[in-house]
Amino acid sequence: MDIELIGIHKTYGAVHANDDIHLHIPSGTIQGILGENGAGKSTLMKILSGFIDADRGEILFNKVNVEITTPADAIKLGVGMLHQDPLDFPPMKVIDNFIVGSHEKPWVSNIFPDHKEIKGKFQEVQDRLNFSLDPDAYVDSLTVGERQQLEISRMLWLGADVFILDEPTTGISAPQKVKLFETLKLLASEGKTILFVSHKLEDVEELCSRIIVLRKGKLVGSAAPPYTTADLVKLMFGKPVSKSTKQPFTSGGPVLEIQGLSLEANRLAIKDINLVANQGEVIGLAGMEGSGQLEFLHACAGLLHPTAGSLKIDGVELTRKGYHNFLQQGVAYIPASRLEDGLIPGLSLSEHLSLTEKSSSIFIDQEQARASTAERIAAFDIRGTPESKVESLSGGNQQRALLSLLKPGRSLILLEHPTRGLDVESSIYIWNILRDQCKNCSSIIFISSDLEEIIDYSDRVLVFFAGKVSAPIQAEETSTEQLGQLIGGKGWPA
Repeated sequence: MDIELIGIHKTYGAVHANDDIHLHIPSGTIQGILGENGAGKSTLMKILSGFIDADRGEILFNKVNVEITTPADAIKLGVGMLHQDPLDFPPMKVIDNFIVGSHEKPWVSNIFPDHKEIKGKFQEVQDRLNFSLDPDAYVDSLTVGERQQLEISRMLWLGADVFILDEPTTGISAPQKVKLFETLKLLASEGKTILFVSHKLEDVEELCSRIIVLRKGKLVGSAAPPYTTADLVKLMFGKPVSKSTKQPFTSGGPVLEIQGLSLEANRLAIKDINLVANQGEVIGLAGMEGSGQLEFLHACAGLLHPTAGSLKIDGVELTRKGYHNFLQQGVAYIPASRLEDGLIPGLSLSEHLSLTEKSSSIFIDQEQARASTAERIAAFDIRGTPESKVESLSGGNQQRALLSLLKPGRSLILLEHPTRGLDVESSIYIWNILRDQCKNCSSIIFISSDLEEIIDYSDRVLVFFAGKVSAPIQAEETSTEQLGQLIGGKGWPA
């Protein structure tokens, strides 16, 4: 489908999220959309997919003016959007998720859907895309990559000619990314139009036939192959951006001491983990989703009780103690789901800070809270005000807000995907903050699906595979290829 956006504007108060966007995307194109966090990428995609309305502007499909006010309108016009976190129903089966939104199909519209007919149609889509999903599996048993495959299958069956993907390679394995790219190239070869939103320059350069760059709501440039990474970065940020130099690690003594730790959760058993994490040290956890690294992180936070072994923080035995005991001992946990688990939608930045502060009064000093929040906003470069609701912030600013709530002097900081969905500059900024925490005698343990991030920012690495845990690996002595082999189950001792 040929798409044309003419003069698209969208404002939120004083913020001009989309400022006079003009864009033409021919049929069969894989259009890359780059921009820093808060540049307006998601706003533009949500306008095109019916989740929000533009203040003004026109949208043309195949040179015909269309009006899109709801996601249902978008689907009827052939537009489907794959969100960073798939919008599915985990407690339901794959086949039941597949038919969501397809009530107009004759074999679905009856009170009792014809499951045999539906499964036949489902298999036709699977064969077309070379997927192998089990229709009777429950969605909560699928990996993120498989959930993406389910959503792409559903959109294709609903008649989508335009596929919008928002940060689709975040949280999936390297083989799953290869499969995703193969699928998108196949769809483009059939005349489908692909809009690929990402902060990962290497993904956009590898996949996309053309790229546009947004900055502060404006379309500031475009590019075609062959791409130059330095030029794209300069378009995104208005200046060159380089990674900070990794500082050598100097041990200040043990923070976390684990001996013979065994865990059981989600039908996964992990046995005999031994680790000492030292002050000033960063330890990365690598592995395919569901391999045990999340369970290990939960055990280090007191969210999962071990079945055997010992766990100490600063020499204090905390085995089988609860989360509040770990919290009192100086452990901080920052989850990947910022709005679901980390922040409280509906509350402002000032209200979040007030919740973390101890007070002898039953009343909150609002002026003091606003002043303290303004200081945190400046210190952590958050693009918002003390009155900003957290759900109105971009992903990068939500992550900075979470870090701003960290109390100083934490012994152990645990993070799930600390830079998930963040642009290059925001990722560097986040890690500068975390490294400063390490200088103050903290130790950091983090999960990431980005192997380059693991190597760039870790001192040592633990690899997880099907419940097995590697011995600690020196980050400077390994490579993404070696870690990839271990993550895929190769190179482990017999």
